[in-house]
Amino acid sequence: MDNLVSKHSDIIPSEIRKTISRRYKTVTKAINQEFWNSSSDTAHSFYVGSYGRGTAVSTSDIDILVEMPKETYIRYDSIQGNGQSRLLQVVKSAIQNAYPRSDVRADGQVIKINFADDIYFEVLPAFLSTDWYYKETYTYPDTNMGGNWKSTNPKAEQEAMKKKNDSSNGLLQATCRHFRYIRDRYYSSYHLSGIVIDSFVYVAMGNWKYLEPGESGTASAGDYERLLKDYLDRNTIWGNLNLTAPGSGQSVDTASSIECLEKVIDKILS
Repeated sequence: MDNLVSKHSDIIPSEIRKTISRRYKTVTKAINQEFWNSSSDTAHSFYVGSYGRGTAVSTSDIDILVEMPKETYIRYDSIQGNGQSRLLQVVKSAIQNAYPRSDVRADGQVIKINFADDIYFEVLPAFLSTDWYYKETYTYPDTNMGGNWKSTNPKAEQEAMKKKNDSSNGLLQATCRHFRYIRDRYYSSYHLSGIVIDSFVYVAMGNWKYLEPGESGTASAGDYERLLKDYLDRNTIWGNLNLTAPGSGQSVDTASSIECLEKVIDKILS
């Protein structure tokens, strides 16, 4: 069993991370200048998705949430006929001004930026709101089916992932990265989303953790990985696996990811 879970530290080299950070600041500044009358390159934005949760292993999908003023939401929500699409076009124009030579396009819910060095950004414009329980969420545009608004809570997901990763001494993050490594190396033609991986590992791993220095354990090689497979087998019913995102509790769509998830776990145990 040569594919058991192992650590993948520095899988995205530091120089590439610096490039990502520099471009993140450029995008943030462009949005702030257009919507906030500010030249800040850090305010009103943060990483989300796999990169924001610390589980990314590639630069194929760097997700950024950019917070927009409430007045902007009111303006585009009042537009008849897919104001969400018009909002995305305005955000796209602001980013295009910062990167006139890059491929920048609006796509459904995000602005996609394809850089020549195979680093890809997806920028999600969103509006901060608070529900009846004083829980912060973000409302974002969806241009599909005539336009509507959806909500997400990435900060709650990041906080839950960090807390469990700390309590597992890094095992959560290592497992999520390893799943991506196996997926990308052996099953790149299949679909397995990052949020499915992270949500699955988060719940399936239970209380397993890496041992502290000097600690001894009773587990044998492969026990942890078999536990993950057993969880998947027990909870997959008629090809369906119910998962919710850590922290936010939002339902995760697993339908198109189940086949690849099964293949990844089988490969890990092979």
